[in-house]
Amino acid sequence: MPGSDSAVMERKPWVAEATKDARLEIKDLNVYFGEGPDRFQAVKNVSVKVQQGGSFGIVGESGSGKSTVLRAVCGLVESWDGEIDIDGAPVSHKRDKVFARKIQMVFQDPYASLHPRHTVDRVLSEPLKLHGFDDIDGRVLRALDDVGLGADFRFRYPHQLSGGQRQRVAVARALMLEPEILLLDEPTSALDVSVQAEILNLFADLRKEHNLTYVMVTHDLAVVAHMCDEIAVMQHGEVVEVMDVEAMRSSTPETAYTQELLKASMGYDAEFFGDS
Repeated sequence: MPGSDSAVMERKPWVAEATKDARLEIKDLNVYFGEGPDRFQAVKNVSVKVQQGGSFGIVGESGSGKSTVLRAVCGLVESWDGEIDIDGAPVSHKRDKVFARKIQMVFQDPYASLHPRHTVDRVLSEPLKLHGFDDIDGRVLRALDDVGLGADFRFRYPHQLSGGQRQRVAVARALMLEPEILLLDEPTSALDVSVQAEILNLFADLRKEHNLTYVMVTHDLAVVAHMCDEIAVMQHGEVVEVMDVEAMRSSTPETAYTQELLKASMGYDAEFFGDS
C-alpha cells in the first residue's frame, strides 16, 4: 500500500497559482479535532483553487483528510483556521442562507442522508420553503426530471427506492437552492458498480446544464480521471501534489506516493490509464 517513508520524505507544500477567475479558493487550511493533549490536526496547510465551471478532484487513502476538507468548506467542521474564499470573498465560520445558495454537498451514503419518514416531495420542498422560493411544485418536478426520476417518484419514501434512486434524490436536494458549487464526498462509493457510471454521467450532464463547479473527493482514481480536470493528492492531511488529469493519465506524477496510487489503480481500472 502507498505510504512508504520515501513518499513522506518527498512531500512538499503545494500552493495554487494565483488566478483571477477562481470560484473557490482554500488557503492554508488547517482542521483540528479534540482539545488539549488529545487535539489532533487532521488537515495541514491545504491550499487549492477551483476554477469557475471546473471539476476538481481530491484523492487519497482513507484517513488522508480529503473528506474533512469538504466538511470544513461546507461548515460541518467548526475547528479550522486558514481562509476559504468564494468568488474572492472570505467565508466566516458561521454560515448563513446566502452561503447555502452558493454551495451544497452530496454525501457518500444515500441510505443515511435521507430521512426515512420523509417523502421525496418533503425532502425536496423543505429547503425551498425555508429560503422563501415560489413555485415549489414546479421546482420539485423540474428537479426530479433533472436527475432522471420524474413525477412518479415524488411521494415515495426512501425505503421504496434503490440505492441509485436515493442518490439521485440526494443530488436533486442539493440542486434545489440553485447553488453554483457542489461538494461531492465519495458520491458513488456506496453504490453498486452497475449504478456508479449512471450517477457519474448524471453529474457530468448536470455540470454542463447548470454551469456548476465541482469539488469531488474520492479514493478511486478512475472516477477522477473520468470526472475531473485537475487533481490534488492528499497524504497524512497534506496536499503532496496537484496535477491535471492528463498528467495522471500519462502516469507522470512527481511524488512517489502518487506513483504508488497510480500503480495500485492501473490493474483494476486499466481503461482509464493508457488503454483508453
